[in-house]
Amino acid sequence: MDGGVGGIAKAMGHCHYVLFFVLALQYGSSEHEHCYTANVSGVQLEPVNCWIDSIFLLLGIAGGIWADTVGGKRVLGFGVVWWSIATALTPIAAKIGLPFLLVVRAFMGIGEGVAMPAMNNILSKWVPVAERSRSLALVYSGMYLGSVAGLAFSPLLIHKYGWPSVFYSFGSLGTVWFAIWLTKAYSSPLEDPEVSAEEKSLISSNSVLKEPVTEIPWRMILSKPPVWALIGSHFCHNWGTFILLTWMPTYYNQVLKFNLTESGLFCVLPWFTMAVSANVGGWIADTLVSKGVSVTVVRKIMQSIGFLGPAFFLTQLSHVNSPTMAVLCMTCSQGTDAFSQSGLYSNHQDIGPRYAGVLLGLSNTAGVLAGVLGTAATGYILQHGTWDDVFKVSVALYLTGTVVWNLFSTGEKILD
Repeated sequence: MDGGVGGIAKAMGHCHYVLFFVLALQYGSSEHEHCYTANVSGVQLEPVNCWIDSIFLLLGIAGGIWADTVGGKRVLGFGVVWWSIATALTPIAAKIGLPFLLVVRAFMGIGEGVAMPAMNNILSKWVPVAERSRSLALVYSGMYLGSVAGLAFSPLLIHKYGWPSVFYSFGSLGTVWFAIWLTKAYSSPLEDPEVSAEEKSLISSNSVLKEPVTEIPWRMILSKPPVWALIGSHFCHNWGTFILLTWMPTYYNQVLKFNLTESGLFCVLPWFTMAVSANVGGWIADTLVSKGVSVTVVRKIMQSIGFLGPAFFLTQLSHVNSPTMAVLCMTCSQGTDAFSQSGLYSNHQDIGPRYAGVLLGLSNTAGVLAGVLGTAATGYILQHGTWDDVFKVSVALYLTGTVVWNLFSTGEKILD
């Protein structure tokens, strides 16, 4: 299994935020030719991202069950092809009208909803504990680099070929990826003919290579406090992350009076920083484990950084009055947030490697729910309060997550 291919899948999936940004610009500006004929307005487009997240919310657990029972290769392949087709069809649907756009973007949510559990399932079978943080950080950093690539190349494509070309380009990448995935990827080392017997023995002694599960022990899973700590912490973490993702361009415009297009370029730096920080955090975590520090202690240290770092820099964000300082705060906030890849995002494979897909589906459902509620709540807060109030809610949840994580999480296997 090529970790680079998995990272590319993650990057293509995360580009949907950039694509939504392109849609918002297209239909929110009177300078583009379709704005006079399209049946969609910039205001109407705001629910589209929440619509994708809602479908994502419903499919997360189902995707985890599917991956753990039939294997991650087929599920991830399905997800990428499905969302790639939906991406390519988006400009056509947008031109027809909002109902068609919602249907197509719902299809994209279906593909993305099953992808993350499938990746977690594959990693749980291929990666030993001592390399878990680095491997997961490398693959998941694809989603940060996907945002960087999208923000960097979208303006060039729009300028030369028009805004639909962004969707056609990213959508077509899925076909290329899928061709490589079919020939190079396997759900388990046991299925890969290119892996030697010695390598299989090494991997099997440090990871789970059992056959896919036939039945999910829901009662046992939901009876474990560390599972609920993982779910609750994922909710607290994603509340702040989604606000940074979806509302910061608005913050730049409303508070700092900063041009939205320039804001998009500035947003590249935080995402690039997250890609670097995630891998640095993964290296630190695995180094600590290899030196004998317990996995539990390592996970708690890394996730505490992932909570307290963003909380601190969000409190500073309310005191800045220049775009440069705002971007610096965002960069530091998201950079420390990326340490969560070696905290809660690695923990599914720690506590239940055989059910890593289901566990990721459960916790990510809570995380996406936080994104849906947080995005809506932020709009409500801004109608009745200030940006300071928005940041205070996020900080409170980060602190709550820190307490819950350190009291109830574990790095030991509790499900078999």
